[in-house]
Amino acid sequence: MAILNLLASQRKCRLSEILTGSNPLLRDQSLVEYNQNSSAGIHICALLDSDGTPMEVALAVTKLVDEGFTTVKLKKVGRRASPAEDAAVIQKIREVVGYKINIRADANRKWTYKQAIEFGSRVKSLCLQYIEEPVSSVHDLIKFCENSGLPVALDESIDNLKGGPIQKLHQFVHPGIVAVVIKPSVVGGFENAAHIAKWAHMHDKMAIISSAYESSVGLATYIQFAYYVDRQHDLISRLKRYDSCGTVAHGFGTYQWLTEDVSEQKLKILVPPLGDGMGASVEDAHGYLHHLNINDEKIEKTYSEEKLNSYSIQVDGDHFSYVVKVQEAGDCTNDKVVLFLHGFLGTSEDWTPMMKALSPSARVIAVDLPGHGESQILQRDDENFNQISLTIQSVADLLLKLICNITDGEVVVVGYSMGARIALQMILNENHKISGAVLISGSPGLRHEASRRRRTAIDKSRAQFLLTYGLECFIKTWYSGKMWTSLREHPQFDSLVRTRRKHSNITDLSKVLADSSIGRQKSLWEDLKHLEKPVLIVAGEKDVKFKEIAERMCSETREYGEREADCRSNQELCEMIVVPESGHAVHVENPLPLVRALRKFLVRLHQP
Repeated sequence: MAILNLLASQRKCRLSEILTGSNPLLRDQSLVEYNQNSSAGIHICALLDSDGTPMEVALAVTKLVDEGFTTVKLKKVGRRASPAEDAAVIQKIREVVGYKINIRADANRKWTYKQAIEFGSRVKSLCLQYIEEPVSSVHDLIKFCENSGLPVALDESIDNLKGGPIQKLHQFVHPGIVAVVIKPSVVGGFENAAHIAKWAHMHDKMAIISSAYESSVGLATYIQFAYYVDRQHDLISRLKRYDSCGTVAHGFGTYQWLTEDVSEQKLKILVPPLGDGMGASVEDAHGYLHHLNINDEKIEKTYSEEKLNSYSIQVDGDHFSYVVKVQEAGDCTNDKVVLFLHGFLGTSEDWTPMMKALSPSARVIAVDLPGHGESQILQRDDENFNQISLTIQSVADLLLKLICNITDGEVVVVGYSMGARIALQMILNENHKISGAVLISGSPGLRHEASRRRRTAIDKSRAQFLLTYGLECFIKTWYSGKMWTSLREHPQFDSLVRTRRKHSNITDLSKVLADSSIGRQKSLWEDLKHLEKPVLIVAGEKDVKFKEIAERMCSETREYGEREADCRSNQELCEMIVVPESGHAVHVENPLPLVRALRKFLVRLHQP
């Protein structure tokens, strides 16, 4: 939104002109309309909570109609004791207000298929414009369209499409689905929203742009975007030579729910002198943004980028001490503590973007693992270097000592690749200090002895290669592997490789590579049945190998639960997500979905 407004400001034009600029047909149409009608704009749907008695809701609708609204959406439909009670509300509105307005109902997937059918049979004659998301599953949704005869709109079904949404929309072409509700802030921005809207128009469905309780700053941009979507619909209607479905009222009625706003001036939402319903002018929306003044008195908190605090802690192991470089952000008194563990060749800096994203709501800590970055291995006796053990188990033990130094409470461990193997070892070893774990592109190890011996030899050879040919040559060889295909195509790849060249002690690094080999690690597959704390398993969409490992981990954990007649508990303990448009290095290639998943995981862990 900021970038689009900046472009409009630089070119001294409206944001809607930036949106239509790439399409000459749309641009010419918009210019003609602006010249002919200075009040070019969009219609707005009111939003009403359907709580209350049927008469109370009907009177509230009457008030909205008197204000000038021609379309009203009822929220919280589906939360009464029975569908019959929800239907009674619609019936009362029609009795009091009549049929001069459009009514939309939003069930938010609250009904079973049977309940939705009952509601549909009771309101079939009441001329609903549509019922939004009556059921949760796509199969039941299509069945409802076929058997109820009631028009349906999509909302959450669109929000939940991962990756490229257009290819996945074909399942919703059924003519009973008459509208698509699109929240740009949820579906991935204006480009995705525009593509979804175009798909809807090409399939003769309404495209309704909807807010998610944004301030007037967001709504002013959405108004111009909705105007662009409406013009796109008019153009497609002409090209396909069919009549438009008429004026679409967009879902910006949320503005009435906010008692405060961030700006000193008001965004004009009103019934125009010659208009036929509540709406907003594109010119007014443009002027609002152009002359925007933030009201500082209404700003409760201003967020500035979190600065990371760096320090070192010494942890003693057998025959050596581990001086840990620690990076930390967030409130040190917060009882939500997250420990990040990087992969081989990584450092604590790999987690900086995620730490800054999570630090407002949690105490976040990242470390340089032994042999990496600025951490040091201090030998007590030069002759005992070969006795130092840096296996996954020994590193897990060191980190548990570190946790005890850092906090008296529990910690959520987030590990990537080698760090994920350490995190799994920790949650299985000492789960009284670990409240949960997030395993990104990790594995419980190799099941068979032959596979472990083979992998031990491979990693020992790699460690010797590192010592013989140096870090630069090793990095080039390491990242040439198939596992890094998508990472090599990522714009951050070159800068990531530069950070990998900063390891100063390749002797320690080569020892970590050999000692922490997955071949030397005990297989933890059988130990998954002893899992007692929640685990979130993450894999990249393009990382076929580790996606299969993640699926097997979840499947086997749940199978153990079924055998122990505790299926529900194990279902809740083990959760898996696949992050779209990413390979092995999920946290680098597509961090935003991972941040969202981590936030949800932390909230779930700390629910009473």
